[in-house]
Amino acid sequence: MVRTEDQIRRLATLTGMMLMIAAEALAQEKQTAARRIIISIPDRKLAVLEADRVLRIFPTAVGAPKSPSPSGAFKIVERIPDPTWYTKGRVVPPGKSNPLGTRWLGLSAKGYGIHGTNNPASIGHNASHGCIRMRNHDVEQLFEMVSVGDAVELYDQPTAETGRIFLVAAASGGEE
Repeated sequence: MVRTEDQIRRLATLTGMMLMIAAEALAQEKQTAARRIIISIPDRKLAVLEADRVLRIFPTAVGAPKSPSPSGAFKIVERIPDPTWYTKGRVVPPGKSNPLGTRWLGLSAKGYGIHGTNNPASIGHNASHGCIRMRNHDVEQLFEMVSVGDAVELYDQPTAETGRIFLVAAASGGEE
């Protein structure tokens, strides 16, 4: 009886180790295929990159001067289709009056995300409360291109990389 219990324990330990190895291999595979989102706050543009190749560039609205968008390196931590907006004393369900539009990509910076809008005229301006706003059809495309865990980099100053991505795209007519 004791020998059988020892064998079961060893088998359970071995099975657990195999599961951990498989999970780590899957996680590493996901890391190599991950996409990055680069956002230039001054240019009010968002680029999706894979292996440093630009897949798509979208126009955005960024934080207004009184509520600027954060700069830094973040990750996508949630993906919500047809989000509900919760604000002080009010809940706005999905629909035309929802300021989050049709999609929400929550960032690791608490309270910030990339989302659609019920005010498409704000795109191209410094108009949000700090989030990155996109036209609904654009954020719906972005939503299908990225996953939880993908990197999001917001730049509040021009860099060599944002120049390469956004200025070159503008010069070649590669912007949306």
